Amino acid sequence: MLDVGTGMGVAAIEAAKRAPSLMHVLKRMSAVKDLRGCKVPMRVNFSSGTKWEPIVGYSRAVRLGNVVHVSGTTATDLKGNLVGRGDVEEQTEQVLRNIKSALEAVGSKLEDVVRTRIYVTDITKWEKIGRIHGRVFHEIRPATTMVEVKSLVNPDMLVEIEADAIISNGSIDDESKSE
Repeated sequence: MLDVGTGMGVAAIEAAKRAPSLMHVLKRMSAVKDLRGCKVPMRVNFSSGTKWEPIVGYSRAVRLGNVVHVSGTTATDLKGNLVGRGDVEEQTEQVLRNIKSALEAVGSKLEDVVRTRIYVTDITKWEKIGRIHGRVFHEIRPATTMVEVKSLVNPDMLVEIEADAIISNGSIDDESKSE
């Protein structure tokens, strides 16, 4: 589900049309100005449709203006089934596909990612997980952290990744030329 405030509605709805199995679209127009009369960045909440999101009270991804936060993401398919039981590499690949889909649903992309946090249940598998993360982010090179945790929500889940992105309209060189 996409909960769209003012601003980027068209891009969010187009993303929803490309991935109808992930969500339905809900438009909610929010206040355009704050108490001082300043424009307020548009907020978009993206839900992947899992049963836990409304129970726990979270969104898969939240976009506020040009900043996107993707919640801890695990290796589930569109039906909520775990992918890659017992296989940390397959789970990592699925997690990163899920993050990519969440980013795209709110008008972002992997190239916008500036930070990832990786939670693993067995730190001795760090190289396998790191290699897959590196394949996806080789050129992007976000800041990242990998930590071992005792367990994830499902004991068969081996890796969970969060991502933060900042959507930019151009390069640093483009911005310096316009000043």
